[in-house]
Amino acid sequence: MEMCEQMLHEMVTLRERAPEVSGSVACTVDGLRIACDLAGDRADQTAALSAALLSLSRRMADIAGKGAMEETLVSASAGFAALYPAGPTIVLTVVAEPGTNLGLLRLEGRKTAAALAAIATRNP
Repeated sequence: MEMCEQMLHEMVTLRERAPEVSGSVACTVDGLRIACDLAGDRADQTAALSAALLSLSRRMADIAGKGAMEETLVSASAGFAALYPAGPTIVLTVVAEPGTNLGLLRLEGRKTAAALAAIATRNP
């Protein structure tokens, strides 16, 4: 199984473990889509914005002196978007519905990001 398929499998598993998750996108820190489990045609736009937001979030954590960035959560009127670094070169963006259990989202999002980082390490 190639890297993209392995990552997609992890992302589908995330949606199965956290029912409020409606999809996710994995991309490089440069904004190039690697794998997508997101409905619709906005995967490339989501990937590009995810990379930009990851960069800003890492910079903010650095300026604030609060250590390494672990998560960025965007709370909107119709749900959430959460970003997780998956190692040094990948970002995972998870889209979730209103009423999502944010504790579960954080737990499962971080677990999936760690799995994606491990896959990337095995497949340079």
